[in-house]
Amino acid sequence: MKLTLIVPTYNAGPLWQKWITAYQQQSIQADEVIVIDSSSQDQTLELAKQAGFTTYLIPSAEFNHGGTRNQAVKLAEKNADILVFLTQDAIFADIYALENLIKPFADPKVSAVCGRQLPHLNANPLAIHARLFNYPEQSQIKTKNDIENLGIKVAFMSNSFAAYRKSVFEELEGFPENTILAEDMNLTAKMILAGYKVAYCAEALVYHSHNYSVIQEFKRYFDTGVFQQNQSWIQDSFGKASNEGKRFVKSELQFLLKNSPLWIPISCLTILAKFVGFKCGLNWQKIPTKFISLFTMHKAYWKQQ
Repeated sequence: MKLTLIVPTYNAGPLWQKWITAYQQQSIQADEVIVIDSSSQDQTLELAKQAGFTTYLIPSAEFNHGGTRNQAVKLAEKNADILVFLTQDAIFADIYALENLIKPFADPKVSAVCGRQLPHLNANPLAIHARLFNYPEQSQIKTKNDIENLGIKVAFMSNSFAAYRKSVFEELEGFPENTILAEDMNLTAKMILAGYKVAYCAEALVYHSHNYSVIQEFKRYFDTGVFQQNQSWIQDSFGKASNEGKRFVKSELQFLLKNSPLWIPISCLTILAKFVGFKCGLNWQKIPTKFISLFTMHKAYWKQQ
């Protein structure tokens, strides 16, 4: 299978050289690596060129989670079979990460694969738990038949480390062109409803996590609520995320009680911020524009509307 690896970048910073080195040590290499850069002010683009990657430059104001990735796919080689997406801060954890990620495509009905994300070494307890909860040790194949038991988790996908069968990607018209986030979930949901399989590969490992502040979590969940409101068909088809949210909260508090009890007050504040942010996002159309710019993590999205 021919692989195209796509990485959107913007001021990737000191992690970028580490990303490049980890990629160069992989047991298999992509047939092409496309870096689509949103006008970085640091050495991101220069280092990508030195590594032999194909680079494209776009204005930072034009970046969109779905549209920019679609643009990169159009620039890819026509005979690519698999599209692999990573973010600039997702570092391969071992030399077999990329090789393991594409193994599930041996099943012709598998249309997308999500790899496992491990917390960075500097991850705080909340970030550690989030990775342990969302990325378990067991691999899994999900189909439409799993919706009743797993609900919205059936459509879980993360373009921080994921791969798609290009023929199905094109059949379903790729990611939404204009989305605030979760372009990966949008396409995965369409794949599931179209009768394809989606894989979670626990053997494909990257380091990727964020130490978000309480305010950043509010903004992130505000944007998530906006997405869910704008793409309400996903909840209509797979169910609401409320049950999964309750399970996450219970798991996080249990984890902290056992491992980092001093973080429980911060956890409680964060849980409240997520809840309020999500509810605000669901009702974004009722919120004055001047407040939306304060609530969102992705200001460029609103400028593009």
